[in-house]
Amino acid sequence: MKKNRVIVIIALVLLLVAILLVFNRSNNTLGRKDAAFAVQDTASITRIFIADKNNNEVSLSRSSDGKWYVDGKYLAHDVKVISMLKTLKDIEVRSPVPIVGRNSVIIRMAVLAKKVEIYQITPAINIFGWIELFLREEKTKTYYVGDVTPDNQGTYMLMEGSDDPYIIYLPGLRGFVAARYSPLPNEWRDHTVFKTRFKDISSVKVEFPGEPHKSYLLESFDDHTLKLTALEDNKEVTEYDRSRLLSFLTAFTDIRFESLLNDKLESSFIDSVISTRPSIIVSLKEKNGKQTLIKTFYKKGFRELYMDDGATLEPFDLDRAYALINDGEDFVLIQFFVFDRVLRPLQYFTHEDEERVWF
Repeated sequence: MKKNRVIVIIALVLLLVAILLVFNRSNNTLGRKDAAFAVQDTASITRIFIADKNNNEVSLSRSSDGKWYVDGKYLAHDVKVISMLKTLKDIEVRSPVPIVGRNSVIIRMAVLAKKVEIYQITPAINIFGWIELFLREEKTKTYYVGDVTPDNQGTYMLMEGSDDPYIIYLPGLRGFVAARYSPLPNEWRDHTVFKTRFKDISSVKVEFPGEPHKSYLLESFDDHTLKLTALEDNKEVTEYDRSRLLSFLTAFTDIRFESLLNDKLESSFIDSVISTRPSIIVSLKEKNGKQTLIKTFYKKGFRELYMDDGATLEPFDLDRAYALINDGEDFVLIQFFVFDRVLRPLQYFTHEDEERVWF
């Protein structure tokens, strides 16, 4: 008798679970609308996949510590990811595509559209909308992003499995959201070169291969003492401006490049640049052993604008330079306005040379 009672209880529990699963699935099915492009709970998004018809694709994924990565390898640009999540949440339907233009829009989307897949952490069972059981990652939306409307204020979108495209817009934006769905991995990558706090820096070596008298090694110790060594003769420099040294070390907190050039320039051109002697090499070592190295190279100026005097007036670009980062993997463009703070010569700290350091 007792055994039968246990069997009955188990059967009732299984029946209840089955009913809840069916109920939940039915609700999900009924809740799917052809125009439900927005994602209300962006905090539950774990991955965003975007691909186009030219075999370009990118996967943006959220790690357990909350950071976003590009294709599981590179840190993603936080501002762009935040903008994307806000777009996913706030987009709205302006209207269905008018019947008269529906077929032409669908034909163009078949050629130009980008596929978007959204993955979220969702419950297998959702009771009354607030009891969530058996959480797992699930693909919750798949839709296609087409080109823009004639007034440049909307974007054509089509939900997978639907025959009805819609015009989507972002309230408050004078423009279109199509460009935000980029399938190019390099456009999502973080631009950080240095992001180290002063207290975490062990040493910084700055080398000027063409002017060794400007090269030095700056060491920072746990007792807050600093040691400055001239690399040309390997002698310690005792007379220096401490405030300038401290300002120099704190500059490494956030230094970023302007743009990634790996796919924007011919590989032969990149090879020709990096085969030349670097103008400045900066190597930062952290107290945990991590090292970051950057090599900078002069970028040609606009000498053709000055005819025969160009080489004298402007032998190289006065605002930007090329750089090699991430163990030589990435060729980037940097701005002097940003990087001058970490490209100081030895004489800057000893007041022997007060002129601009790059020249």
